[in-house]
Amino acid sequence: MKKIPTFKTEAEEQAFWASHDSTEYVDWSTAKRVVFPNLKPSTQTISLRLPQAMLEELKLLANKRDVPYQSLLKIFLSERIESEFQRHEGKLARV
Repeated sequence: MKKIPTFKTEAEEQAFWASHDSTEYVDWSTAKRVVFPNLKPSTQTISLRLPQAMLEELKLLANKRDVPYQSLLKIFLSERIESEFQRHEGKLARV
């Protein structure tokens, strides 16, 4: 097995694993399944300008579903991103 390098940043580690095969670094036959119930994905705050009418409609939809409008927006974005990747299978490379 090759030695896993030390990474300075999460981005550096992501770039490494995107271009290397983990089977050269990890013996997966000895791996055990674990659950991380409290693990939250990394997030980044952004500023997004929306037309007032669109924001009001989003808030109405969120209210009907009894969820915060920011959460509903993330759901909508996630669904659309997934459908775009499925629609363009192989044409778009995931980061």
